[in-house]
Amino acid sequence: MAFFFRRALSLVERFESALEDKQAAREKLADRLSAAETALGEKRAAAERFAMADAADAQLDRAEVAIRAAEDRVKTLKAALAQVDEQIADAERELVDAKAQRARDMTASELEKMAAAIEHAAPRYDAAAIALIEAITKSPASLQEATSFANHLDAVRREVDSAAALICSELRAAAVRTRAGNSNFAFCEPPDSKPSPPDIKRELIYTLDPLLWREGSKVRRVPPFAQIELPKTLLAVALRHQHVDYLSAARVRNLMQIYGNGKSGSAPHADDPRLVDLDALAAQEKSAAQANVA
Repeated sequence: MAFFFRRALSLVERFESALEDKQAAREKLADRLSAAETALGEKRAAAERFAMADAADAQLDRAEVAIRAAEDRVKTLKAALAQVDEQIADAERELVDAKAQRARDMTASELEKMAAAIEHAAPRYDAAAIALIEAITKSPASLQEATSFANHLDAVRREVDSAAALICSELRAAAVRTRAGNSNFAFCEPPDSKPSPPDIKRELIYTLDPLLWREGSKVRRVPPFAQIELPKTLLAVALRHQHVDYLSAARVRNLMQIYGNGKSGSAPHADDPRLVDLDALAAQEKSAAQANVA
């Protein structure tokens, strides 16, 4: 009888699966929020029509109760969406850390393999050197140059043996430091080379408001209702304040049918009062969090 066992997921695969689950849950929650906001707008419009039609107070009361219930539903869904966004941000950080640890483990394993290969090859080198020395010293014939060569070869053999033991010890120590994330390997750059700017991790997103942020000395400004690549460091705060949304969200699909993807739109002017500064928004959240801790 054949038995089939499911392969155990690695740590990175588990984090990737958890992140995908949270993103799927976020998409469903965003769709519910979009539907709740639509329902709220409809209830407000209905209440206004009742008021303009001089409806009875009881009918207006029922309309206002329905509006308050719809507003509460929207607030609840927004709060839940903010919590899911925080969970997604945490899951992304955990995934990045897990991938970094996997890379460190792979590097450490290669260092350990190198040490094992050196230990395996060193005895063969030592045996070959001894055989060469004995071929010279055990011969009944004698020559000063051959004797000097044998003495020099024996000294080199001893140095190689000592150096091999030392480098194996250093490689294993480096492997331990690498796994722990404490490696201090130094990579020297050419003296004339200029440091390259760090790669910014981005995510494709859809804007709901005109936005600006800074990347070094450059200020990026993007129009509303546009498909952009936003730095992941600002993604969570932009999602929490409903300035962007994922392309898969229902309301984004509706907005893209109306406004398009914004590729032909021009960047807003610097003095546009509608511009939302994501850097300032993130700084305000950080200050508020520090104040709450204090």
